[in-house]
Amino acid sequence: MKRVALIMAGGSGERFWPLSRAKRPKQLLNLNSQTQTMIEESIERISPLIPVEDIFIITSSILLEPIRKALPNLPAENVIAEPAKRNTAPCLALAAAFIMQKYYSIGYPANQISIAVLTADQRIEPPLLFVETVDSIMEYVENHKVLATIGIIPNRPETGYGYINVENKFEESPKPEIQAVVKFLEKPDVEKAIEFVSAGNYLWNSGMFFWRLDTFIEELTQYLPEVGNQIENLSNLYKGKTNLELPDYLPTTKEIYESFPNISIDYALMEKAKNVVVAKALFNWDDIGSFDSLERVHPTDENGNISIGTNSILETKNSIIFNSTANKSIVATLGLDDIVIIVSDDAVMVCPKNRVQEIKKNVEDIRQKGKTNWL
Repeated sequence: MKRVALIMAGGSGERFWPLSRAKRPKQLLNLNSQTQTMIEESIERISPLIPVEDIFIITSSILLEPIRKALPNLPAENVIAEPAKRNTAPCLALAAAFIMQKYYSIGYPANQISIAVLTADQRIEPPLLFVETVDSIMEYVENHKVLATIGIIPNRPETGYGYINVENKFEESPKPEIQAVVKFLEKPDVEKAIEFVSAGNYLWNSGMFFWRLDTFIEELTQYLPEVGNQIENLSNLYKGKTNLELPDYLPTTKEIYESFPNISIDYALMEKAKNVVVAKALFNWDDIGSFDSLERVHPTDENGNISIGTNSILETKNSIIFNSTANKSIVATLGLDDIVIIVSDDAVMVCPKNRVQEIKKNVEDIRQKGKTNWL
């Protein structure tokens, strides 16, 4: 069985503006670590289980070269560009077509390939327990015709994540466990989130997926036939090209890909399929989705502030000050509470901490004003 990792890294990360830009989204930022970008962390995390030559990145056309440049140790041909923006179901179908063609040419049919679909914007530790969890669920999908994900036992009533309902409460023990999924649920309100945590048989949806390639193709063909039925055609278009450092998306795939609906893999497949299981995460997990999530990553001072970079913080409480200018400037605050200040070389963003999810409004305003050089 050939194990393959596929990292989805096409997002723009607009909630991290002005640190994130069109050609430097959050997966290329040092948000968890001072020494590694988030996508470098993702590769290092899975590499004890899957060698770098079997790790693939699928991203947008605009990010193809920035990601290749940021990952010199990853084979350049392993970074795949989408011909258009079409959400995660078409994205994973295109990657499946590429992987099927690449490994078929060296003797691996689809039923001998298992895929770990991972993300480039999560904080996961310790790495050893991540590898143990992934190894367990990959072994399971290799021997059962199921689609799988990893669920996180919640430690707070979080309204920003989707949830997974299972029949029985998972044990809080360092032992791998797998159950059938009863239902996927959308992001709840506070009351529902409290109810889910109290019940004990609801998990956060990690957004990671695992399957054997043939299982994925069969299930997608059943539940999203307009995409699933095209995987073989897309795969044939990649014949003789999977070992080439393509300078962009493969032009012959464009017409087929643009015909696909804009739909997530959750809606298109995971919520509809009958043979879906979830593995309990043995590791600690956090989704780094906006600046306030840094409070769960970085230490705070005695007044609850996070200070990154060169700053002077006086009479300030519960705030996040992120100065990324590498000593080119200093940020000084006085008398602030619950404020976020982000400073890059050419932009400053200031907002109340409880409104960081709305930073995309500023991005859209800047775009509408034609000031795209700041995006």
